[in-house]
Amino acid sequence: MDRRPAAGCSAVTVGETGRPILLTVFEPSGDDLAASVVSALRELRPGAPIFAWAGARTARAGAAIVERTGDDAVVGLPGPAKIIEHVRLNRRVARWMDERRPALHVAVDSPAANFPICKEAKRRRIAVVHLAAPQLWAWAPWRIRKLRRLTDHVLCLLPFEEDWFRSRGVPATFIGHPLFAEPTDLDCGAGVSTASESAGIERMRRPAAPFRLLVAPGSRPAEIRRHMPVILDALARVGVGGRAVTARFAVQDEAAAALVKDLAARRGGLPAGAEILAGAGAIDRVARWADAALTKSGTVTLRLTRARLPMVVFYRTLTWGYLLVGRWLLTNPHRAMPNLIAGRRIVEEFVPLVGSAAPVAAALGRLIDDPAVRDRQRADLDAVARLFEGRDAARAAAGILLDLADRG
Repeated sequence: MDRRPAAGCSAVTVGETGRPILLTVFEPSGDDLAASVVSALRELRPGAPIFAWAGARTARAGAAIVERTGDDAVVGLPGPAKIIEHVRLNRRVARWMDERRPALHVAVDSPAANFPICKEAKRRRIAVVHLAAPQLWAWAPWRIRKLRRLTDHVLCLLPFEEDWFRSRGVPATFIGHPLFAEPTDLDCGAGVSTASESAGIERMRRPAAPFRLLVAPGSRPAEIRRHMPVILDALARVGVGGRAVTARFAVQDEAAAALVKDLAARRGGLPAGAEILAGAGAIDRVARWADAALTKSGTVTLRLTRARLPMVVFYRTLTWGYLLVGRWLLTNPHRAMPNLIAGRRIVEEFVPLVGSAAPVAAALGRLIDDPAVRDRQRADLDAVARLFEGRDAARAAAGILLDLADRG
């Protein structure tokens, strides 16, 4: 976590008036979400003073960055050093609140990291909004009592969440999801690069094999390290049956591409014909090329839903952690987002995945072998995607935030 403000981002823009809006962001996906809302805030009210503990995307959208966060997000339980780091950060945020007296604190995703800051805000009579609902419907639902104390409004990204929270006494609004409002520029080459210059984006235009597979290992280094052995094992098992499959790994940047390449090299290399594509639009562009996807769980599955791309979803977890804690806290039978939204199992999911990659490979084999399975998934994913149509999530969120800030 970089305590230095980004160059050129720490000063209030000339013409800004009113009490500040403060966002706290601790993960890359949260940075994407915050950036979309900050852009909408700038459109609706150019002079609004917006500050953030956040990453580069939120800075580029127009927020003044107090401290850079999110580059070293933790998957799972944080260690002692990370806990101490966050305690110190919470104190710095509290001091900033005392000095600047924001009208509103926007806690973006990451409830474990944000709840202590929400508590500091409420102590100071600062309104709190949760941008992206804490997933209490999935695990530890008794935390709803804490959320009631620590929020004034929850902005929900998934259709079923609004009713779930409102029925439990928490003000909530379904705003949609920003990625469904993004333009889909699928002209190959824009914003995407290959991990090796010799493997150009032009290859995506050529049918390289009877079956084309998008592979999404994750965005965080810890996720990628955990998922690559599963992916490589599953692809090897699928290939044993004589299936001709060409894989394209889609990752967010060149650092992730290098990590994927390195981890694969330690296990004998990438499958024959596989390539790695990196960039902000990599998922969308490879989805246009692919017949199906093998993907980690999370927001990426919504991006694939928008593309109506059949998928197998997994998330590797620590066996001891799941057996000791996780299985007792997880309350929803579905964890992959398409299944959660549909209310039934429309894609194969292994979340959490405990044990070998064999069940993942078997599900992937069924998807490859049977066009009817893929057609069924496409129809179901289309029904899910239509629930988001006509909603501008970022603009809706910005309107609610400005209304609450004006009241403050």
